[in-house]
Amino acid sequence: MPISHLQPLASPPAPYAASARAPGETLDLDALARLRELDPRGEQRLLQRVLHAFETSMGRLLPQLRQAHLQSDHHGVRHVAHTLKSSSASIGAVNLSQLCVEIETMIRLDTLQNLDAHITALCDEAARVLRALEQLPEAQR
Repeated sequence: MPISHLQPLASPPAPYAASARAPGETLDLDALARLRELDPRGEQRLLQRVLHAFETSMGRLLPQLRQAHLQSDHHGVRHVAHTLKSSSASIGAVNLSQLCVEIETMIRLDTLQNLDAHITALCDEAARVLRALEQLPEAQR
């Protein structure tokens, strides 16, 4: 479904449980397998480099998201959500990517009543994704 047809959630997402989930419950392991297939022998360390780049960008983008939100800079929030959307999907963080789509859509449509809850959910899911990435065998770099 094209992004332009996605609508934000009718109500804010439920808060995420504090407990960590297994990587397969947070990440689409098929997406990670597709990345592994691009470097089947691991000689180029492609997956490790992609994961490292994702983690680095998260370390930069999440503070930007929080700051933009605190300043009611909706353009800044939308920019961060847009940037995270595709990188999250590429590593199989489907829930995180979907939250980014919803935030982008909310801002584009100026339906901001649940924006706070969505940003909180995005930050919670981002933390969960980073924990799941740490559990992957590739994390032992």
